[in-house]
Amino acid sequence: MQEKNRGLALFTYLVFLFLLGPLLIISITSFEGGSILKFPPEEFSFRWYINIFDVQMFLTTFKTSIIVSLAGNLFALLLGVPAAYALSRFEFKGKKIVDAIFVSPILIPGIVLGFSFLRYIVGVYQLPIYTALFIGHTVIMLPFIIRVISSSLSNFDFSIEEAAESLGAGKIRTFFTVVLPNIKSGIIAAVMIAFLESFNNVDISVFMTGPGVSTFPIQMLTYVENYFDPTIAAISVLLMVITAFFMFMVERLMGLSYFTKR
Repeated sequence: MQEKNRGLALFTYLVFLFLLGPLLIISITSFEGGSILKFPPEEFSFRWYINIFDVQMFLTTFKTSIIVSLAGNLFALLLGVPAAYALSRFEFKGKKIVDAIFVSPILIPGIVLGFSFLRYIVGVYQLPIYTALFIGHTVIMLPFIIRVISSSLSNFDFSIEEAAESLGAGKIRTFFTVVLPNIKSGIIAAVMIAFLESFNNVDISVFMTGPGVSTFPIQMLTYVENYFDPTIAAISVLLMVITAFFMFMVERLMGLSYFTKR
């Protein structure tokens, strides 16, 4: 039995090494002082971290990704909160179909969804690039918003809402003063997850971008095609740190949301 546990532990360590090994190698190579990406580094330097801010296209596309992600996130939130509330609060005919429609952007392969957006949003309706990006990113964020907020609402005791209404509060006032404050942490967690999904998205953005307009991940791919220095490794490390921080905050917020309902 002890040998079996040791074998399982060894297998677990190998899986973690397989998953985390490439991230560790990228992190180390990002500090290479030379002009070529290599492992192990010959010298230690922050040169390529500084170079990130010297490349104008990185700054421009970073700004574009932030604006598109925040704008799409806001609109997805305006649609997702009422949708999550309705799906959690009420039983109605066709509920499963509606739920499946909201989840479909996650289930459909990104490249298929991106090509569909290109075909209709850009090709048929000929919308501007920024508008197309906004619509595409809103669609891919909406399922995450709905799922996370629905999870938070599953812990909410709707009898509190009914008690507020019985004391004279209207439905809208009850929603904003009773329901929303109780799922606040879930909403913040949903916003963080949706933002990460949008900001790091490639398969949708690659079809929605055009001349003079690009997103940060697409610019990273373009840079790799033309240069082989550790700049992308440095960017990857920064993105990993930011993502890890966001996911840590999401875990804390969802944990807080769960235990405060108990």
